[in-house]
This record gives sequence, C-alpha cells and structure tokens, in this order.
Amino acid sequence: MTETITYEVVDGVARLTLNRPDRLNSFTVVMHEEVAAALTDAESNDAVRVLVVTGAGRGFCAGQDLADRAVKPGGEAVDLGASVDKYWAPLIRRITGLHKPVISAVNGVAAGAGANVALAGDIVIAARSAKFIQSFANIGLIPDSGGTWVLPRLVGQARALGLALIGDPLMAEQAEQWGLIWKCVDDDKLQDEVNTLAAKFAKGPTRGLAATKALIRGSWQHSLDAELNLERDTMRDLGYSADYKEGVAAFLEKRKPAFTGK
Repeated sequence: MTETITYEVVDGVARLTLNRPDRLNSFTVVMHEEVAAALTDAESNDAVRVLVVTGAGRGFCAGQDLADRAVKPGGEAVDLGASVDKYWAPLIRRITGLHKPVISAVNGVAAGAGANVALAGDIVIAARSAKFIQSFANIGLIPDSGGTWVLPRLVGQARALGLALIGDPLMAEQAEQWGLIWKCVDDDKLQDEVNTLAAKFAKGPTRGLAATKALIRGSWQHSLDAELNLERDTMRDLGYSADYKEGVAAFLEKRKPAFTGK
C-alpha cells in the first residue's frame, strides 16, 4: 500500500503515477521514499521492460511541497543542500541511469523540480495544455534536480537562461519546437500515444535500448575517440545477446522479432 503514488506492472510496462492531485503531485519526504521503492522494483524486476512516469489529476508535478519543509522570515533555516543530496539528486540519477527506457507522460503543469523530473525521462511526451515552469527564481533559488545541466544542453544557453531567470511558463507545443521534449500531442491523445510507445519498448530489445540510453547520456563526458571505443565495446557485448540473434533471424525470415530483453 502506498500513500502518495500508484505503481503497477502490466505486460512489461511499469506505470508510476504521482498521486497527490490536491497538491499538484508535489513531493514530500514520504513521496520520495515511495518513488524510490518503485524505482528499485522497476530496476530489479525482470518483468519490467519500460517505465512510464506521470501524474494524477490536472498536473504532472509541482516539485517540492513547500509546506513539507516550511520556512518563514526569522525562523529556523532549512539545509536545502541536504535535501537535494538526500532526495532530489538521487531521484534524477536513478531515472536517468535506469537500465530500461523511461517515458515521461506530462499530463499537465510541470513546475520547479517537477519540470526537471519530467525532463529526466528518456522520451518526454506532453499534452498540449501542459506547461513547463522553472519557478525557482520566484523564491530565490536555482534550477536543481539537473535543471542547470539539462536546460542548456537541450535548448541552448540563451533559452536556458531565459527559462531559469524569468520563470515564465513554456507551453508544451513551444517546448517541442525548442527541442526540450520529444513530442506534444492533443490532450485526449496523450494516453494512447504513451501506451503505444510503452508497448513498443516492452516488446523491444531491452539490453540494446539500455545501452543506447547509457552511451548517449554519457557522451557529454567523452571525447569522440573515447566514445568510438565505447561503441566498439558495447557492440561486441550486444553481438552476443539473444535479442541480436533474434533480430537478425527475424529480418532474414521477414517476420516480426520476438525479443526477450536478454
């Protein structure tokens, strides 16, 4: 039983839904703990081939629930660095490092750390009415949860600075045009779009998909020469996989492959 999320695994698809709709699915300590447990299952459970992360109600996630760590002028200060170190940074590391594809289904507003949780997904699909807000500047903070790293890499420094310093909402359609997300779809098409892609990944060559994710995400740290060596080593490893053999056989036999993720 969970208090702040729902989590289920059906036909290879794990669905993690942030479930505090009355608070726009903002995070509390309890939610962090329950999400961490769900991610542990998604990583270790061989029945999971893809993870979908979404929110309940009208929002994806409003980031930190400020009421859960309330501060006021003259009151006792809160060590935000400790909060980032204990909860937010590990959350982003686990999503980006998961050895399976992660789809962010952004059904509504994604604000503050919630926006950067959404952007941590490998494929981000947003409803047309959804919006992304780097709202940190409004309370005197910086975009954490990977915001200062991912924004300039996705949209360039000028737009990253505008999003971070001004804090205006960025609608999903413009986010797609800027390359911040993979796709913007009509609100009533979001679930169908996500379900179709999740089903594709659930039947896909999981090891190959995970390796692709790892190499692309890690490429920022490597020279071209180092990356070429990693590609060589990874191709060698995947060449021995059952999925590669099945993929080649299916191609030659002109049939759909039956990948097992191994």
